[in-house]
Amino acid sequence: MADLGCGTGTLSHLFASEGGHFVTGVDFSSEMIRRAREKNDGAIPKPTFIVADAARPPLSAGSFDVVLCRHVLWAMPAHAAALHSWIELLTPTGVLILIEGRWQTGVGLTADECAKLVRDQRSDVQLSVLDDPSYWGGPTSDERYLIVSRR
Repeated sequence: MADLGCGTGTLSHLFASEGGHFVTGVDFSSEMIRRAREKNDGAIPKPTFIVADAARPPLSAGSFDVVLCRHVLWAMPAHAAALHSWIELLTPTGVLILIEGRWQTGVGLTADECAKLVRDQRSDVQLSVLDDPSYWGGPTSDERYLIVSRR
C-alpha cells in the first residue's frame, strides 16, 4: 500500500499492524517523516517512509494494490495530474482510496468535484459521505467523504 501525504504515518502504521500490509508512506515534510519513522508500534512488517512530493511520488508504476490519500488531493496544485500519477502506481486490480472534504472555511474539494476528477480517469467511483460524528469526535458541518475506485 502507498500512503501518499502520510504525515506522521498514523494510517501507515495502522494498516501495517492491523493487516500485515507492506506500506510505503510518502510525505514532503522531512519532519513528518522523521516522526513517522520514530513510531514504534510493533507493526510487522514495519512501514517504509520516504521524503518526497506526494504529487509525483518516486515509486514504481503498477506496484501497489492500494493507494491511500487522506486530505491530500485538495492541496495539490494540479489535482488531475496528481491523481493520474497515483493511479499509475496501482496494479491492474488496485484500489484507490481517497478521504477528502470541503471545510466550512471554503478549503478543500466538494464530493462532486472529487468524484468527477476520479471519474475522468477511472470508470468505478464509489462515494460515501462520512457524516457520522463519531468519526470526528463530534458533530461537524464540513463535507467529509470517502471515494473508493476499483478500476
